[in-house]
Amino acid sequence: MPDDCIYMDNHATTRVDPRVVEAMLPYFTERYGNAGSVNHPYGWEAKDAVDAARASIAQTIGAGEREIVFTSGATESNNLAIKGVAERSRKKGSHIITVGIEHKSVLDVVDKLSRRGYEVTLLPVEPIGSETCGLVDLDQLAAAIRPDTVLVSVMAANNEIGVLQPIAEIGRLCRERGVTFHCDATQAVGKILVDVARWNVDLVSFTAHKIYGPKGIGALYVRRSAPAVRLVSQIDGGGQEAGFRSGTLNVPGIVGFARALELCIAEILSESERLATLRRRLYQGLTSQLDGVALNGPSLERPELRLPGNLNLSFAYVDGEALMMSMKRLAVSSGSACTSANPEPSHVLRALGLGDDLTRASLRYGLGRFNTSQDVETAIELTVDAVRQLRRLSSMA
Repeated sequence: MPDDCIYMDNHATTRVDPRVVEAMLPYFTERYGNAGSVNHPYGWEAKDAVDAARASIAQTIGAGEREIVFTSGATESNNLAIKGVAERSRKKGSHIITVGIEHKSVLDVVDKLSRRGYEVTLLPVEPIGSETCGLVDLDQLAAAIRPDTVLVSVMAANNEIGVLQPIAEIGRLCRERGVTFHCDATQAVGKILVDVARWNVDLVSFTAHKIYGPKGIGALYVRRSAPAVRLVSQIDGGGQEAGFRSGTLNVPGIVGFARALELCIAEILSESERLATLRRRLYQGLTSQLDGVALNGPSLERPELRLPGNLNLSFAYVDGEALMMSMKRLAVSSGSACTSANPEPSHVLRALGLGDDLTRASLRYGLGRFNTSQDVETAIELTVDAVRQLRRLSSMA
């Protein structure tokens, strides 16, 4: 990788913090036991590390230790939560509610369930141009809940436009109606304060690689206080993780996950302010030099509605893929990394009411811990030059 490249795709994944790597290293080479090996010190040492990490992660979201189930990542956590509830609750009902801008690891799951006889309601969001663009309407959600509704699934922070949903209010509504509530908090945990009790959630998915931890390790919060949430397991075998998710535990990953989250929580207020400042400069720098630049998502004047490091913009009269290719020193994206192989325009931006042309002309900037003010100035320069060049070529054609 060239030394002059700038990484601004932190919603896709983050660089592992060196402090996290340091915490993980001994569990690859020195303390390499299997946490399920209960008959010797190597296994005991690994289990102790997992127990300590589980307690640390639980504490950061206000959960109990026994309510944290380790998985391979947020996609598996979402699958376990949604399929697990749907299959367990089939006798009660088969109606599921979610939102049109959810991650594909939610939308594809409910789509598959719909082909098995489940009924799915996809809620709309506030359209482009609204100050609250991307938000779910609570009245519409309330009206959609039926006697046979078994699950509501709403993500806390959107991975493309950064909108923050009113999770506590949604959770309260679901609790009053006796409906299980799942929240995909993959982009939220470690970036905003999460409290599962205040949020009134039953299930929460999150992962390490969005918060400067390793890939391949995630978690699902499963509420155990009465009435406890019950799931049908999706991976069977040795019965690990209280039977919810069998498989040998990824001890180094779990240790790194806990350390990454500890660091995020310790720095969350100062980091949020720093990222919001960098984002403001990036937005102002681009819009002051280019016409035809539109913000996708809620207003930047409503910081309580958006992740501080997120900026999603449409550049009229250019193609987003061509724009990215013309500024190879800047790593940004045109949408979710999990759908980058799909040539279709972003389903999130379409759900906001954006036309295909502007949807294809959109870029997502994801600012993170290792970005600097100089990175932002360089990103402005690279983007402005590339947009102007592509527009000149387009006008000539």
